[in-house]
Amino acid sequence: MAEPEKTQMSPYVQEMAPGKYAWCACGKSQGQPFCDGSHRGSGITPILTEIEEKKTVAWCGCKQSKNKPFCDGSHSRL
Repeated sequence: MAEPEKTQMSPYVQEMAPGKYAWCACGKSQGQPFCDGSHRGSGITPILTEIEEKKTVAWCGCKQSKNKPFCDGSHSRL
């Protein structure tokens, strides 16, 4: 399987409405941090998650988090 591309060395912090989201795990999406289908053929698929209530979310930008799709600070150790 291919390695994901690091899109930024910090999280994407966003206010999120309740709903289902597909987080880009490959780093190729033009609509970071969400999937736009650019992963096709990479062997990496998006991670689906559901936000239950309106809240601020820190989506992983380095694609190395152990708590995907959320940031766990892994970018500070790269």
